[in-house]
Amino acid sequence: MTRTLFASALFALVACGEAPLDLVVVSFNTGTTEGLAHDAPPDDGYDSELAARSDTYYGDGLAWPPAIDAARRFFAEVRPDVVGLQEIFFSGDCADIPPAQYAGFVCADWSSGDPTVANTILGPDYRVACHVGKPDKCIAVRMAFASIEGCDEDLCLDALAGDSTDGCGSGARVGHAELVTSEGRALEVWHVHGTSGFSDEDVACRTAQFDQIFDGVDRAAPTLVLGDLNTDPFRLFDGDESAATFRRRAAATDLEFASNEGEGEPTYAGLFDIDHVLVNFGDGTCWSAGITEGHPAVIEATYFDHRPLVCAVEEQR
Repeated sequence: MTRTLFASALFALVACGEAPLDLVVVSFNTGTTEGLAHDAPPDDGYDSELAARSDTYYGDGLAWPPAIDAARRFFAEVRPDVVGLQEIFFSGDCADIPPAQYAGFVCADWSSGDPTVANTILGPDYRVACHVGKPDKCIAVRMAFASIEGCDEDLCLDALAGDSTDGCGSGARVGHAELVTSEGRALEVWHVHGTSGFSDEDVACRTAQFDQIFDGVDRAAPTLVLGDLNTDPFRLFDGDESAATFRRRAAATDLEFASNEGEGEPTYAGLFDIDHVLVNFGDGTCWSAGITEGHPAVIEATYFDHRPLVCAVEEQR
């Protein structure tokens, strides 16, 4: 019996008589960048001057109110069960930004104690838990679907288990959560935002981050891996060792891609599929807003440089 068949049989045995572990998953890098055609027509209100200020003061995280409103509408329509957010601006950082730079951004109307951007776009039905030292990298879980072990508030900073990688900046780019569904089922979630770039150091950092995931995966437990890898495990398999590592180790750990395996239009800049969802307990079908027919972009303005990935996962027994 293959490892995948063995794992499926084990999960089926454990889950016998229980409701299936079916869920909708979203991975969305909500950031922006200066490198887009912000001054090209039509005039959408977000220009190169705002883009430069976003880069300098807001870390290019989701901080422009029209994009925040558009993301809120998107999530209200999709109603996902589990969400992975990367480059989500943390409103608490407004205190460190010069007030002269508030105009045009979320800080202009934000006060201490108000919901953060993550809580705003998801609403009161979700709990948000973030990586250690990285409030811009978080998961969110719909409370009617599951609880997050160790997170009993609307926002739980530093709540996801994970360590920083030596020589790869501060904070943890990998976060791990244990969920318990409303049916009493356990679900392990690994969320990642890999180091960007293709220098030897960048590749080594990503490889170490991916190893952190797969070294920690419990193959006997239903597991979800999602996030922005900052590499394409299929298109860059032969040219980026971290991409090859991720793909090989996923297969060796019985995790299968629900997301695009190097075919179709990519979710990042029309070049690569770096946003992914993997599971070891079922099959998934995915679509991307603004790419998949019948699913319009989150916002028509030139703002997001990623397209959100939406996957419906059904447990196989």
